[in-house]
Amino acid sequence: MDRQTFFGLLGPHAQRARQEGSPLFPSVRLAQNLLETGGKIDEHYNLGGMKAGGGMPNQWWHGETYTSPTWEFINGKRVQVQQTWRAYDSVYDFYKDQDQLFGNARYARLRAAKTAAEQAEALQFSGYATDPAYCNKILQLIQRYGLMKYDDIEGEDAPMTKEEREQFEQLQNRVSEQTAQIKALADRLAQAENRQIIAEPPAWAAAAVQAAVEANLIDTPLGGSYDFYRVLTLLHRKKVDLNGKACDLSVLIANRSCRTA
Repeated sequence: MDRQTFFGLLGPHAQRARQEGSPLFPSVRLAQNLLETGGKIDEHYNLGGMKAGGGMPNQWWHGETYTSPTWEFINGKRVQVQQTWRAYDSVYDFYKDQDQLFGNARYARLRAAKTAAEQAEALQFSGYATDPAYCNKILQLIQRYGLMKYDDIEGEDAPMTKEEREQFEQLQNRVSEQTAQIKALADRLAQAENRQIIAEPPAWAAAAVQAAVEANLIDTPLGGSYDFYRVLTLLHRKKVDLNGKACDLSVLIANRSCRTA
């Protein structure tokens, strides 16, 4: 996947996360995604090296993990280690889980950053990565690929105009009306279905119900509808075998009779 396609796919997701309250500038996020993945989006959607750690599953991360080798800086030396990572269902889920992590106290400096440069520095010094050049690498990627353009989100933080507010209120009212109509229809349907239920089978269906019970064709003779008892009685009167011997109903329809064996 080339870089243009990579950023084209992730850019709208990064901007959406920002609009929904993410503390991370889209430019910083996209640069980090490229740095952590090498420009590949695999089936795990872990675009920022989120380790499984001891965290509990949540609405964004459901507890799935995978293991792969990675490079870490330990005591100033770059060494390869096996690491267990979080696996996600989508790019959006990863971004939301990562934003939840950034809500921790240790990332207060990241949340307070006013520029992408300040945030890249805060991301490194908060302990997110062990690479001592993490900040510089992110800034270089932002500059090389012009990622600052993703920070300019059209309409961000712009208040609604009077006309927009009126349209929004009208939309809310229409949604409320439609919701009430749907509920009324559901209530009417439930009432209609309840009226179909008969507490006990009618006397004229007693023989058919008894035969069906003995043949283990029904769990209970109670709570059926009028149509249910009527069909059961018709089958019984037409000598359809309710005692365990199958009868082809197509024969019944064609010949108007069905004999038991």
